[in-house]
Amino acid sequence: MKQHTSAEKFDGQKGTVVTIGTFDGVHLGHRKIINRLLDSAQSNDLESVVLTFFPHPRMVLQKDTGIKLINSIKERVALLEACDLDHLVIHPFTQEFSRLTAEEFVKDILVDQLKARKVIIGYDHRFGRNRNANIEDLKAFGERYNFEVEEISKQDVDDVAVSSTKVRKALNEGNLDLANEYLGYSFMLNGIVSKGKGLGRKFNYPTANLKIEEPYKLIPAKGVYVVQSNLAGKTVYGMMSIGTNPTVGGNALTIETFFFDFDQDLYDQHLQIELLTRIRDEKKFNSVDELIAAMQADEQFSKAFIQKLDA
Repeated sequence: MKQHTSAEKFDGQKGTVVTIGTFDGVHLGHRKIINRLLDSAQSNDLESVVLTFFPHPRMVLQKDTGIKLINSIKERVALLEACDLDHLVIHPFTQEFSRLTAEEFVKDILVDQLKARKVIIGYDHRFGRNRNANIEDLKAFGERYNFEVEEISKQDVDDVAVSSTKVRKALNEGNLDLANEYLGYSFMLNGIVSKGKGLGRKFNYPTANLKIEEPYKLIPAKGVYVVQSNLAGKTVYGMMSIGTNPTVGGNALTIETFFFDFDQDLYDQHLQIELLTRIRDEKKFNSVDELIAAMQADEQFSKAFIQKLDA
């Protein structure tokens, strides 16, 4: 897959089939669109192109929105790369870009720069200044500029019953199993391991304290999760606490992971940690002894869960 940092830098060698969207989560609904894109490109001897945008349009147009995204841009790129696309175009979304008319977007971006011969798009897709153009307008432009439009019907969308909004809602509510089902993979957190307060070590549960670099990355509901990561070239399981450590008087949100059967220094390393299932809510215990007992129970739950995975 060739990655392009704007439509202007696109350098495909022949005509293309293009689909457009933010693709936050690259979930099962997105995969269905991408598979259709790949099939169409192959059968028409064209190159497949996903046109996506960064920052997310709502971050630019509604600066106080506070939207949190399922994927960082690096995660989104990695997930799309695994889809075997020919091209990924990440076009900068700016105020200036948002003011392009629908026809300017179609002619300048899709036709002149991306060499679109076919566009595959959802029935409810809107585009152009103030999002005032719809699928019927796109079909009219297709006739004018000689490209085909394939519409993804409402029924096709409803059949998948997945949306980025539903994934975000599930994660915010702590329903990780449902979120992972929608995604088709385990939700992930990426960050750098930094020094924490060292409390876990005192309780015989030394943890890696993960600092997320992207402020827009969605952090799921507080609680304890079973996780896995690739450490020193092998899959290592563990349990992650997302919360403020209320039992010991904490107030800042931390993401701390205790890895099972692993005792190497991880400070300053970049980790990708996948969340497999959620064990329980965060809780303020009456004593440190109660907290340690709960952590021991969490460990037992985690190891039983992992044993079933490996069975």
